Amino acid sequence: MDRYPPIADHGLIGDLQTAALVSSHGVIDWFASPRFDSPSVFAALLDHDRGGYFLLAPEHPEGTWKQLYYPDTAVLVTRFMSPDGVGEIIDYMPVQPGTKATDRHQLVRIARTVRGTVRFELVCRPRFDYARADHRLDLTPERATFHAPGATAHLQSAIPLEQDGQDVRGARTLNAGETAAVVFTMCPPGGEAPPPPTSEVVSADLWANVDFWQLWVRTSRYRGRWTDTVYRSAITLKLLTYAPTGAPVAAATMGLPEQVGGERNWDYRYTWVRDGSLSVRALLDLGFVEEATSFMRWLGARLGAHEGPDGEPLQIMYRVDGDPHLTEEILEHFEGYRGSYPVRAGNAASDQLQLDIYGEALYGLAEGHEIGEQVGYHGWKGLTATLDWLADSWDRPDEGIWETRGGRKDFTYSRVMCWTAFDRGLKLAAQFSRPADTVRWTRARDEILEQVMQRGWNEKEQAFVQYYGGDVLDASLLLAPRVGFISPRSPGWLTTLDAMDRVLVSDSLVYRYDPQASPDGLRGSEGTFSLCTFLYVDALVRAGRLAEARYAFEKMQTYANHVGLFAEEIGPSGEQLGNFPQAFTHLSLIMAATTLNDALDRLWRTPD
Repeated sequence: MDRYPPIADHGLIGDLQTAALVSSHGVIDWFASPRFDSPSVFAALLDHDRGGYFLLAPEHPEGTWKQLYYPDTAVLVTRFMSPDGVGEIIDYMPVQPGTKATDRHQLVRIARTVRGTVRFELVCRPRFDYARADHRLDLTPERATFHAPGATAHLQSAIPLEQDGQDVRGARTLNAGETAAVVFTMCPPGGEAPPPPTSEVVSADLWANVDFWQLWVRTSRYRGRWTDTVYRSAITLKLLTYAPTGAPVAAATMGLPEQVGGERNWDYRYTWVRDGSLSVRALLDLGFVEEATSFMRWLGARLGAHEGPDGEPLQIMYRVDGDPHLTEEILEHFEGYRGSYPVRAGNAASDQLQLDIYGEALYGLAEGHEIGEQVGYHGWKGLTATLDWLADSWDRPDEGIWETRGGRKDFTYSRVMCWTAFDRGLKLAAQFSRPADTVRWTRARDEILEQVMQRGWNEKEQAFVQYYGGDVLDASLLLAPRVGFISPRSPGWLTTLDAMDRVLVSDSLVYRYDPQASPDGLRGSEGTFSLCTFLYVDALVRAGRLAEARYAFEKMQTYANHVGLFAEEIGPSGEQLGNFPQAFTHLSLIMAATTLNDALDRLWRTPD
């Protein structure tokens, strides 16, 4: 097996409480349990020798590999073709019923020979607590039990198991039409194994999982030009959402680098107010009302808790259950993906001041009004307290949307989103006749607009820039027309787009900003930011540059991996970089696809 397969060389499976990555060669090299943000059980993607992995693949893998999802599901199929036979591995996680958190999670793997004869190999090497905890093995030919501090795992297998130190391996030859199921179950300490997985039970469970996903997808109202692409992004967003609370994580993984060998390696298994709030619009555009509503309620609870640092109403990110404590530590025993050290667990950026989150939060809550999701009395009191605080706090430097560690600045995007917060708050107060200090909010909104127009504009560049007094361009401002801060076809905005074309856009791919021109406190560089590329498409559509937008959107699809997933960034040679898959990328894909599709529909309906 490849010690470190490309980041994009994976599919994602999950049960709406946690998730796992499966490489196109049949290796589960990332899995955390019992939640997305829990310590890892398999983490070979971060350290091949120490991290642990779960392999199920042909014993002699010289042949052709293909990977796909069963249509409109999160059931992953990895196919192997050789002169001796054609084999398949089907991977999925049974979706947890309801919204109750559980500490029992299963990885189901089914080996099957389609043609000829294939000998399958199994290797299971769990490494609990980020490979910091030893485990003890109990073994029979059909079941291995791994006992570790804080967890017990059972491996039940139709492939005979043999001891390999405190791990297990096995092999079995399957002829055409034969299958062998393997089930890995995570439990609390001392938890009992489930009943033995008979072929009938596994088959019924598999098709129940297929039905769950296909029935969910059918509730979407999207019928546009890129149905398969949009549905795959929607399924990915749901896979990355913690069902007990409705909170989406930014990505399934931690520590995957924005530059191979560099230090930009962050833990993204948490819920960002920004990402989740923008997802509300994307979900509603597709008709997924329940998911949008669940997050708005989670967000309302955060506003009510008022648990931000230094008296702020919100923190920029939380654990999926709303816990604000995300202490960052370095896992010094992990070498990192292809030597990308350090590997961080937790995220120290959680205590940063990022004033833009209030704009995204109000944007998300305001978007929910179309489905009748009104903020209740106590929720409204929390919201007004937040905007009253912001009225005193918006005019100060912050760390900005990109969580730079190079010091606070007067970021233009932060001011634009503070304007959005007051704009949406005023509209909600008027629409639902709620008590509010509208005079104060209106004054703050208007002051921000005047300030951005005067100080966020660079006359030489003929563009709005990253921070006041600077000349650096920043792709975050591509959201300004969407939130209504500026007309998408005003002269100042069109020249800003032109400037971004010259400086930030590379063959339709878009950089966040130039870290050499605007030092962010970190060494090295990064790739183009896939979120920004889709925001660029959205902005092009709104600016009337429809042909360019469509071509950029279509080209961006060529950078998706083999099953339609995107990481955070695209590298110089088209490789995917950063944590994988990234929710922000997939929600912005949905935003761009719906905006572009609606514009094309209007164009085609307009007579010559």
